[in-house]
Amino acid sequence: MNIRSATPDDVLLILSFIQKKSEFDRKIGAYSGVIKVTEDKIRKTMFGSVPFSYVLFAETSECVVGFALYGFRYSSFIGQPSIWLDDLYVDEDMRSQGAGAMLMNYLAQVAKDNDCTHLAWNADVRNSRGLNFYDRLGAKVTEQKGNRCFLTWTPQILTV
Repeated sequence: MNIRSATPDDVLLILSFIQKKSEFDRKIGAYSGVIKVTEDKIRKTMFGSVPFSYVLFAETSECVVGFALYGFRYSSFIGQPSIWLDDLYVDEDMRSQGAGAMLMNYLAQVAKDNDCTHLAWNADVRNSRGLNFYDRLGAKVTEQKGNRCFLTWTPQILTV
């Protein structure tokens, strides 16, 4: 398994993983909307002069099996960035084989390299498998509103 950053040549692949993630969320009742993302929007917002988010892929020698879509936030009070993880998805037949952990550990290294204080994201309470995974990483649920859990993770690699 290998982790790599997305390139402009990966726009269709990014779109396909966003669609897979939306279908997963739809199945657990966490999403009922219509996806409005397009190839052009991805190209402009991720690979334009100012990238608004980034994508990591987990891949085997045969294919890409997972992705993480993230961006940076900045705290004026702390004077440091943090990472907001918008999506983490691993193909169903590849779960529990290390792809998610590799993506998260790579993201922890990105956070360290950019002097980030922590990583944050939210997850649906109906995604019990995902919440168990995050718990094993050491992430903490900091707040819950309805079916939405807000999580933060300060991996050992970030502590001074």
